[in-house]
Amino acid sequence: MQYIEHGDGGEATVMHLAEAATPALRSGEVLIEVHYAGVNRPDILQRSGSYPPPAEASKILGLEVSGIIVDKAPDVTQWQIGERVCALTPGGGYAMYCACPAVQCLPIPDGLSMLEAAALPENYFTVWTNVFERGQLSQGETLLVHGGSGGIGLTAIQMAKEFGARVITTVGTAEKEDFCKKIGADLVINYRNSDFVEAVRTYTEKRGVDVILDMVGGDYMNKNIHLLAMEGRLVQIAFMQKSVSQIDALPIMTKRLTFTGSTLRPRSIAQKAAIAKALQNQLWHVLAEGRCKPVIHRVFPLSDAVAAHQLMESSAHIGKIMLRVKQTPEK
Repeated sequence: MQYIEHGDGGEATVMHLAEAATPALRSGEVLIEVHYAGVNRPDILQRSGSYPPPAEASKILGLEVSGIIVDKAPDVTQWQIGERVCALTPGGGYAMYCACPAVQCLPIPDGLSMLEAAALPENYFTVWTNVFERGQLSQGETLLVHGGSGGIGLTAIQMAKEFGARVITTVGTAEKEDFCKKIGADLVINYRNSDFVEAVRTYTEKRGVDVILDMVGGDYMNKNIHLLAMEGRLVQIAFMQKSVSQIDALPIMTKRLTFTGSTLRPRSIAQKAAIAKALQNQLWHVLAEGRCKPVIHRVFPLSDAVAAHQLMESSAHIGKIMLRVKQTPEK
């Protein structure tokens, strides 16, 4: 099969098409003929050499795919060969075939294309487990999402609105500001020309917000702590700035705050299976009804993975960047 090789890591230009054997299946796995694969920030980090995959995972980039099951391990009973799925993969998505635990696969929601389905797993798994499980966002509460125009940000906005929350988000351009308003955000703050701390305080009449989803870090951490309302929850999922920062911890005590966070890839298969089950029960019908649809910014052929990564690193995109793997994509 063809796949994207990134060698020992480095700039995007280290990636190139290469050939390897089709993955062998282990117990509990299915083999997916990949139609589309999503491009995500962890792929950038892995390619650069700063985020090595777990020891048992494929070294090939790619954490989410859609496609057709073409083989399965003898102990897999919940899927049949020929079924269309999307999947949160342990790695290996930038390839013609990808082996994945069967419990991390989900049926493609009615009405969604293979392309749209491939844009679901990484963002929906991430937002569900962090905003709703760890952050405990509930109806009537207010969520602040930093970076609302990316795949995770747009997913968080739509999911929070679906469950009855108010949403504030920060973005860096007027175009992204307009798009996040159209997608449902109640307040969008352009951090390049506004102080988001003051804007949030004004909007909430100094009460603050209940949950913050942050992937920036750096000096945002202390600002986030001071923006949380009583019993508020700060959920950290990445660090686009640094992970070390001086904070004032007094509000954590006086407002009984929770500062938590998580990563998705190192979690156990059982934990990811539980998230998949929750998504299918809580959100798959919402997607089938045409709500919370993924936003696709641009699709590149697999051979143009370099350009896809360069676009993501520029942060000029709104929504998902995708790779078309199968040469004759669905119409």
